[in-house]
Amino acid sequence: MSISRKHFLKQAGAMALGFSGLHLFSNCTGQSSNTPAPISDAFGPLIEDPDGLFHLPEGFSYKIISRFRDVMDDGFYVPHRPDGMATFPGPDGLTILIRNHEVNPAWGGAESAFGSNFELSEKLDASYFYDYGVDNNPGQGGTTTIVYDTREQKVIKQYLSLAGTLRNCAGGPTPWNSWLSCEEIVTQPNDVYVKAHGYVFEVPASAEMGLADPQPIRGMGRFNHEAVAVDPGSGVIYLTEDDSQGLLYRFIPSEKENLHAGGTLQALALIDNPQLDTRNWGEPFIEPGQQFKASWIDLDNVESPENDLRFRGYEKGAARFARGEGMWYGNETVYFACTNGGNSGLGQIWQYTPSPFEATEREQEDPGILELFVEPNSSNLVENADNLTVAPWGDLIVCEDCNNRQDLNGITPEGKIYKLGRNAKSNSELAGATFSPDGSTLFMNIQHSGLTLAITGPWHKAGSEMA
Repeated sequence: MSISRKHFLKQAGAMALGFSGLHLFSNCTGQSSNTPAPISDAFGPLIEDPDGLFHLPEGFSYKIISRFRDVMDDGFYVPHRPDGMATFPGPDGLTILIRNHEVNPAWGGAESAFGSNFELSEKLDASYFYDYGVDNNPGQGGTTTIVYDTREQKVIKQYLSLAGTLRNCAGGPTPWNSWLSCEEIVTQPNDVYVKAHGYVFEVPASAEMGLADPQPIRGMGRFNHEAVAVDPGSGVIYLTEDDSQGLLYRFIPSEKENLHAGGTLQALALIDNPQLDTRNWGEPFIEPGQQFKASWIDLDNVESPENDLRFRGYEKGAARFARGEGMWYGNETVYFACTNGGNSGLGQIWQYTPSPFEATEREQEDPGILELFVEPNSSNLVENADNLTVAPWGDLIVCEDCNNRQDLNGITPEGKIYKLGRNAKSNSELAGATFSPDGSTLFMNIQHSGLTLAITGPWHKAGSEMA
């Protein structure tokens, strides 16, 4: 077993532990109960940051390790709006951190890696870009990679690792040591860009500077991609869609670890509840803990030139979700956040447990199960959950993307919640929370400030020894 696969499975196991008590949390905080959620004092109250950036509990500290417009080691600028991230074990105990940049094409070159007028793009041959655009106007999104030493808490290098894409939002790590980066935008060629957008791209985790081959994984479809989660056993890849009428998808690759070889894209449906509206915006209301047997619907014309994949899937009986966002695989279970779901529109977290015969002819003998795990319906609990990850000791760490204060929340295995951090500077979503492979450092983005933080402290206070 490779080091990266061991790391992936270790993370997956921790996620399962972290959610083992979350069901208790959802049962005591769902719509049908007025019982307040238990609050954990695992780390104590937040202490005001004298620099007015990010509040943390006593004993914790942050370090800004990367800023928008920093000059990277390859000579390009750090792009703006850092979003989803994941870490991978690097050589000599180093950490490889791959980071998305959710740069919208409307914001022009000023937020890109290439300068206000894209003047630095001429350093690269056009073949290194997915879309070089019309008249030197390349896609402004993409990914950057940071090689970080957690022992000395310093950046070794950072560089551009995917170029020419647009609005790279979230994604997910693979067991074979790569990052799947998702475009959260759907465009056709026009007078600015020469290619269609709305795809998933694969970026190898490497400590050596270089750009990924910018080839879209066409079999994963073209829609407002958000996040992915990979089942290391079956090789099935699950995908969320950031749309108020979105679907939950799965991609069955023809060849494991070779996603460009094609495969089958499907949408989640429920055997006894076709076209179920899971958003809880009206009747019938789905209670936390309620389970549904799943089936999967084959989709055709998945590159969807009319951007109607979600509507065609729903017409065939697929379930509908409210802005699927963060996603994680753990111990044969997939968890995903729906940012605007819930009776109060404050978010949901769902669980999909695959069939033991997932993606085989025997699947319907023992179907997969969809379950609503948590729906807080209170801004004092978790408001508009977005990116999520798992701590080395098993707690779930959830970023918020809301219009009020933006908190970094923890949920213990017993279902108790706590505040791990708070944005003190700006009205900006938090994004990309992910731990280093050695468990010492939590990386996180304050997106609209263009900052990536490394947070350290007495993590052992969570109540169990770190793995």
